Amino acid sequence: MGGETVLVIDDSPTILKVVQLVLTRSGFQVKTAPDGEIGVSLAREHRPDLILLDFVMPKMNGYQVCRALAAEDGLKDVPVVLMSAKGDQVGERFVKIMGIVDYITKPFSPEAITAVVSHTISKYAREGSAAAGGGDGALVPGAADVEPGSPQAARENAARHDALEAARDALAEAVAGRVAMLAAAQDSGPPLEEAAIHRAAREALDEETLLAAVRPIAGMTDDSAAALTGDLQVVPIAEVLQLLQVQTQSGILSVGRAKGRVDVFFRSGTVDLATAVGVSEEFLLGRFILDGNLVAKADFDQFLKSRGTTTKLLGQQLMKLGFLTDADLKQVLQRQTSELIYEILRWNFGRFTFRATRDLPHAAIDGALGLSVDGILMEGFRRVDEWHLIEREIENFDLVFLRNEDALAQMGRGRLTREELTVLELVNGKNTVKEIIRQCKMGSFDVSKMLYRLLSIKLIRRRVMPVAV
Repeated sequence: MGGETVLVIDDSPTILKVVQLVLTRSGFQVKTAPDGEIGVSLAREHRPDLILLDFVMPKMNGYQVCRALAAEDGLKDVPVVLMSAKGDQVGERFVKIMGIVDYITKPFSPEAITAVVSHTISKYAREGSAAAGGGDGALVPGAADVEPGSPQAARENAARHDALEAARDALAEAVAGRVAMLAAAQDSGPPLEEAAIHRAAREALDEETLLAAVRPIAGMTDDSAAALTGDLQVVPIAEVLQLLQVQTQSGILSVGRAKGRVDVFFRSGTVDLATAVGVSEEFLLGRFILDGNLVAKADFDQFLKSRGTTTKLLGQQLMKLGFLTDADLKQVLQRQTSELIYEILRWNFGRFTFRATRDLPHAAIDGALGLSVDGILMEGFRRVDEWHLIEREIENFDLVFLRNEDALAQMGRGRLTREELTVLELVNGKNTVKEIIRQCKMGSFDVSKMLYRLLSIKLIRRRVMPVAV
């Protein structure tokens, strides 16, 4: 590929970010549009070599975008690859009529989207614009085939051959050893029957032996090895989360910064739990239990005093004592897990390591939240965008604010929410933002968001600290 331009039109920030990252690394020039109207406008400004198009979008759906493209001489021959979710009702007649040359089903892997784009651009560069929308452009759900005889195909064939040979040797050695033991036990008796050899082979191929033998074929990673590691300044953690989802990975993603670390436990591409060490108190489970009014504060404080220094899980203990139901615990674990992931989305430095394993800790197995990465990222990206606005006014948590009593008297308190009033009462010219967060028992995002609103309507102002002479 020689730097061809791909236009990606999708209303999902996650899809836009991930596809842009993957295709840019493969040498393509990538432009993105969050809806159909912007997408068509960008295509007019700079004719792309390929358009990746979402089917279900606000303002203009995939059908309307295709109609707009088909109506313009300069764009009607641009090949379009449709990206559709499994539940989308995309009729074959629509695909053929509107000039879609291929389609791929979400969620897709980075390898699949790269293969489809490379294959389609290569094909239409050879065949010219006459091939667009008809001819022999067969529809292939998922990734396009690798070109026979290409270097990539040769590498894949060689790797497959090596993996099969390794598996064959491992299986043969295991079976041969068991059959030899069985033969030695026969002494000078009659020859071994086929049924006896078959039983011996099945006994030799236990689960551990089979997993070890097929691991090279399935691309499974040994539990003792780090499958993926990197720097957050180079690879944003959102891209790592999306990659683990589309590859339906199981394992532990550890993200560290300074003294803090968050562990995210994956099962088949979904998040079962997240835990942390060395992070702010706002991320501790107790905060979410109190926020949800699931346990009275007096009862919770008494429980903490009697708990001592035990290493038993707090949530499980509260369940055994009857303070929480199983549904309650799931609810607070889901909130805690989501908040921890929202937090690491903000981290722009640190390191991550992913270790592929199906041997997850009991806490993750019991949690079994099955949270969708896409769902978490959508809310997480929204928060990150809001954080960027908030940080323009509240650049650190050591700031101190004062109430504007005159403005408050004029406006009254009726327009403020209960939470905003709680925060406002703690603004006294002495408390830092950090102390307000600690005293009101709310998360830093929620408190900062309320302070930002109070600043914007001029109910509070920043305290000017005296300059030391």
